[in-house]
Amino acid sequence: MPEPNISEIKDTKKSKGESVTSVPLLDLKRQYASIKKEIDEAIAKVVTHAQFILGPEVKIFEESVASYCKTKFAIGVASGTDALLISLRACGVGPGDEVIIPTFSFFATAGVVHNLGAKPVFVDINPESYNLNPDLIQERITKKTKVIMPVHLFGQTCDMDRILDLAKKYNLKVVEDAAQALGAEYRNKKAGSLGDLGCFSFFPSKNLGGMGDGGMVVTSNPELAEKIKLLRTHGAKQKYYHDIVGYNSRLDTLQAAVLNVKLKCLDTWSKKRQENALVYNKNLNGLEITLPKAESFNYHIYNQYTIAVKTRDELKDFLKQKGIGCEIYYPVPLHLQKCFEYLGYKNGSCPVAEKRALEVISVPVFPELTEKEQNFVISAIKQFYQH
Repeated sequence: MPEPNISEIKDTKKSKGESVTSVPLLDLKRQYASIKKEIDEAIAKVVTHAQFILGPEVKIFEESVASYCKTKFAIGVASGTDALLISLRACGVGPGDEVIIPTFSFFATAGVVHNLGAKPVFVDINPESYNLNPDLIQERITKKTKVIMPVHLFGQTCDMDRILDLAKKYNLKVVEDAAQALGAEYRNKKAGSLGDLGCFSFFPSKNLGGMGDGGMVVTSNPELAEKIKLLRTHGAKQKYYHDIVGYNSRLDTLQAAVLNVKLKCLDTWSKKRQENALVYNKNLNGLEITLPKAESFNYHIYNQYTIAVKTRDELKDFLKQKGIGCEIYYPVPLHLQKCFEYLGYKNGSCPVAEKRALEVISVPVFPELTEKEQNFVISAIKQFYQH
């Protein structure tokens, strides 16, 4: 799926309303307003049939996601964090094992490894994509390594062929943390479908977000799929008969109903995010800014539009004074978090991530962003550099 050309989108964004005085980082009220009738009907249907746990909407959503990702199975769970935790558990990760992960990610990527009694092994990132640097993985593989868990950060996939080759060479599992990348593609294959297991989050701020927590695991491996299903329901195939100790991690029927409506809009929303990203790229080019780079093998869906600037904190303060929503994803690399001091990492252990953590800032890119609002953001950033 090629990204749109700027010449094709210049007249597609419509300006509405009065002059802009502020811009949110994300506006879920606008999204809801655009599909209110369908959402309300879907929720009402669940309330009427009252099958709130693993109701029919969950199965429909699982089948739809599996079809969308071109995997044989999709299993709904309670959150993106649980998707990661249960996937690692299904791969046999436990005390004494090691899991290779990027140091630049949301905390859950490392937290789930620790919570299984395993050791997170942090690896530095590519400075342009912010994703796991495949050149640095092999040197971190030991006899204790069980899984490589790449994170498809900000909406584009890692260089998966190289990661999969290493996994095959050392007989390792690959669990994709695709929490920010539903709809992204690597060489025309959907994020989540490339490794042994793929994990998604439906946290409200994601490109496909629910009205609360929710997650999904996708796979084409029937054995792993059965393990995921078992683990999400306290390890029981039959009620009250437990083969293993699992978790209470089921996707709510109400969330599935909402997500069934939104999934139909996802590709359209992704294209709008791409259009907004291209407008930023065109207008911010030439400033002292590192713009997001979509790798040639990727279809980038811009869950975030993240730039890197040397005067990040000053820019953040300036944008907030202008009423422009912005966020830092992420201010401290995982290897430098206080809770992981026991692992012995220091400043300089992952220099690229450490540098980027001081520079990155994300600005509004959500699909409902208006032309006036985006121009307001662009003008503010240019004004900052003029001063």
